[in-house]
Amino acid sequence: MDPERIDALPASPGVYLFQNERGRVLYVGKAQNLRTRVRSYFQAGGDGRLRVPHLVERAADVDVVVTRNVKDALLLENELIKQHKPPFNVRLRDDKQYLALRLDPEGEWPRLTQVRRFQKDGALYFGPYTSSGAMREALSSLRRIFPLRSCTDAVFRDYARRGRPCIEHEMGRCGAPCVGRVTSEAYAELVEGTALFLRGRSDELVALLRRRMEEAAAAERFEEAARLRDTIDKVEHTVESQQIVGARAVDRDVFGLARRGGEVEVQVLHVREGRVVGAAGYGFSDVRLDPGEVVSSFLGQYYGGGGGRQVPGEILTPEPLEDDGALEALLVERASRRVVVRRPRRGALRELMDTACRNAELGLARRLEARESLDAALEEIRARLGLAGPPRRIECYDVSTLNGVLTVASRVVFEDGRPCKNDYRRYRIREVEGSDDYAALREVMQRRLARVEKEPLPDLLMVDGGKGQLGVVEAALHDAGLRVETLGLAKERDEDSPQPRVRRSGGLKAERIFRPGRKDAILLPANSRALLLLQRVRDESHRFAIEYQRSLRQRMGLVSILEELPGIGPGKRRALLRELGSLKAVRAASAEALAAVPGISEKDAATIRGFFADSEGA
Repeated sequence: MDPERIDALPASPGVYLFQNERGRVLYVGKAQNLRTRVRSYFQAGGDGRLRVPHLVERAADVDVVVTRNVKDALLLENELIKQHKPPFNVRLRDDKQYLALRLDPEGEWPRLTQVRRFQKDGALYFGPYTSSGAMREALSSLRRIFPLRSCTDAVFRDYARRGRPCIEHEMGRCGAPCVGRVTSEAYAELVEGTALFLRGRSDELVALLRRRMEEAAAAERFEEAARLRDTIDKVEHTVESQQIVGARAVDRDVFGLARRGGEVEVQVLHVREGRVVGAAGYGFSDVRLDPGEVVSSFLGQYYGGGGGRQVPGEILTPEPLEDDGALEALLVERASRRVVVRRPRRGALRELMDTACRNAELGLARRLEARESLDAALEEIRARLGLAGPPRRIECYDVSTLNGVLTVASRVVFEDGRPCKNDYRRYRIREVEGSDDYAALREVMQRRLARVEKEPLPDLLMVDGGKGQLGVVEAALHDAGLRVETLGLAKERDEDSPQPRVRRSGGLKAERIFRPGRKDAILLPANSRALLLLQRVRDESHRFAIEYQRSLRQRMGLVSILEELPGIGPGKRRALLRELGSLKAVRAASAEALAAVPGISEKDAATIRGFFADSEGA
């Protein structure tokens, strides 16, 4: 890079962006002095960081953005990393991949809801939870202590109209505000207690409950006092089961780091009032930063990304941060109080950080083990099916119909063994009438291949079906002048089979794999990693199609669906309703009862009965 270009850079705070010859951003960094920081990359031996020679070798230009101070540079760095996704940066995944709990205290009869995105809407957010199991466990404990309603507004109104509560109230998991079993004041206290508990402020919560208990006892409201006493016992019992990690009731986040080559795992322990109340792990691959830069970049995005995370009073890091105090300044501003960021070297805090590092090691080991298993499965697929390479990106299609109506199809995408739900697609079949799975699949493939420039083809395109479905896919590819590896996966027919039977969601049948140009199906062992992966992809495509079909059926309603049934016109629909009395009776009627309706033939009755049988099965 031209030295004069570097000398012309401003000596002020800001963000710098290294770019390659094609203008792609390779790395985004922040600095107190842009000129000095960028110059350090090109001095003899670089600045001592391992990844610098690789970065400098590929960098053809550098662009800078001047900011008022290094704190503003940190915020801008986070946004530019999200925007450009540079390969030399650690990039924290968006919070939408994790679950959180939302509580709006200002709503009518507030309830906890599960969300995947934090928003600035005045509500309280708690999380994120890295697994639905962890969140369900938290909710289960919480609802026994503070029984807020869990039903939707529509269900709430329904029970209010009926005048009786649901089974959640009988189980002690809901106060039944729908039928007036709890006052608005008492319910507001439950909401307040829920918020305090989820924030980890258990001492403050217990003190509040004890004060209310004493006031109720003094006013001779003994039932209320007894209820508050029981609530205090439940809170204290739950808190006692949490690990105590410090004598002082300090809120802190403790970060641990583990690394093997380019694989990095960051673990955070959430400590509230001296107790560990939660943990989360974050994995990164192909990392070319030094440990200190990994931690600095991660923390900047973790707290500076606008995710609504609670800022504790203390943050412990396994590596020193070289950010000129930017992170600490940002956190102080957001928390409106003192926040300390430090690296402990000895004592109890060092032991706590070592615990976070051990958890990071365990998380990294599990991730690498899963990747090795995945690599083995992909290699087995390549070898056994004769593919050109391991299919790291797989698309699968499934067509679903209900007796010739509501024909839909689905596309699911898996990359490195994980579902890419942003790339899922749902198709409503427009041009095909009746039960013609081949024609429906042909329509779907034509619509998919028409978008190949915007959505490149995967390594492997598979379809739920046998030779016929695979032939449709191959014909569509041939007509479009495209080539990609394909296969069909179908359950074996009911004839006796020498292959071991495997228990899947669709029954006790072995699986057959079909490939173009092969007469016979390929049969893999039931415990084959390759087969289990392909089954998982196929089952997900089937689930996604059925889910779409069910939602359409619910939206359309019974009458509009009957309108789509072939041979069932307005006169026959009126006759059905006149003779049987209601739509519910039409659904429940046998084929014989339907055929007894004037104007309804045995064929019509079989069509109607078959449709509802398929609908109930779906």
